[in-house]
Amino acid sequence: MTTADTSLRRTPFYDIHVALGGKMVPFAGYEMPVQYPGGITAEHKAVRERAGLFDVSHMGEFMVRGPGALDFLNSVTTNDAAALAAGQVQYSSLLYERGTFVDDCLIYRFADRFMLVVNASNAAKDWGHIHPRSGAFDCELSDASDDTALLALQGPVAQAVLAPHTDVDLETMGYYHFAVGTVAGVPDVIVSRTGYTGEDGFELYFDPARAEPVWNALIGDARVSPAGLGSRDSLRLEMGMALYGNDIDDTVTPLEANLAWIVKLRKGDFTGRDALVRQKETGLTRRLAGFTSAEKVFPRHGYPVYCGGQPSGTVCSGTMSPSLGIPIGTCYLPLSSTAEGSVLELDVRGKRVPATVVKMPFYRHASHR
Repeated sequence: MTTADTSLRRTPFYDIHVALGGKMVPFAGYEMPVQYPGGITAEHKAVRERAGLFDVSHMGEFMVRGPGALDFLNSVTTNDAAALAAGQVQYSSLLYERGTFVDDCLIYRFADRFMLVVNASNAAKDWGHIHPRSGAFDCELSDASDDTALLALQGPVAQAVLAPHTDVDLETMGYYHFAVGTVAGVPDVIVSRTGYTGEDGFELYFDPARAEPVWNALIGDARVSPAGLGSRDSLRLEMGMALYGNDIDDTVTPLEANLAWIVKLRKGDFTGRDALVRQKETGLTRRLAGFTSAEKVFPRHGYPVYCGGQPSGTVCSGTMSPSLGIPIGTCYLPLSSTAEGSVLELDVRGKRVPATVVKMPFYRHASHR
């Protein structure tokens, strides 16, 4: 057995994935299911039409407590955490001083603490970035990642599936809100109306020792299909949702990535603010754009992109959309070429293929509230 094999971690649902025939692949240091025997397209359509259940326990969760918790979070994230009421969730980001992404993240505000949810592949880096900064504030930072199982139930029937198994009032829970309650007899579950698919749905954070009863209760509904990383990626891309390592990374800023809405320059100082102010003053030279093509091509990540005959980076994210039946993708283009209808070219295995800039999201019939 190789060192790489033994270094991979497993979520509390690993045995369940294997029993279901999940194709396990290395991802962010974990063995994760990329798909099940039915295939990625079937899982994708199940989420769009009914519901899918994703194991996302590889994500990182950091708890922030203490009188200075809010000030600390506002100093290291771009959005304004002070705008959150208890029971609300916020999309935000962590930046370097140069204004580029360390990561994107979610902030949960409880009555007595905050929770920061970060990408699995960046968890150690994120911790190293923010933990030294916490010393200047009256707060305590702890890593709860290993003590947290996370399932995402996504799809238009997600509420109907979850409701019989929980005492949380789902009917009155708005998008990007959460509550703590019981699910399938398991107490202290964070039930959050959030997700990465564009569909209505919930993310459930709970004790990993109770993984099996929660999974079994939800997958026992005939409307729910197990879903892996492959369909999660195609679903989020159809919605134009950014993926760290593809659409955003340490070379781009939120302003370039169409995420200026998660940047609150007026809230006061935060890491990366000065660089963003300078970029705003001097003006953007490029921006992330969505595209499609009339050609039946699969625009893979890394394919060269040309704009006006000149190189313009590579495809960030791309797929043949299972919902729309057309090629879709993202790439960074010169600002003057990001208007809807602008023309670009993709280098597909040595052949230049025409493509057209379109407005995101690509898919506009999602069920999220």
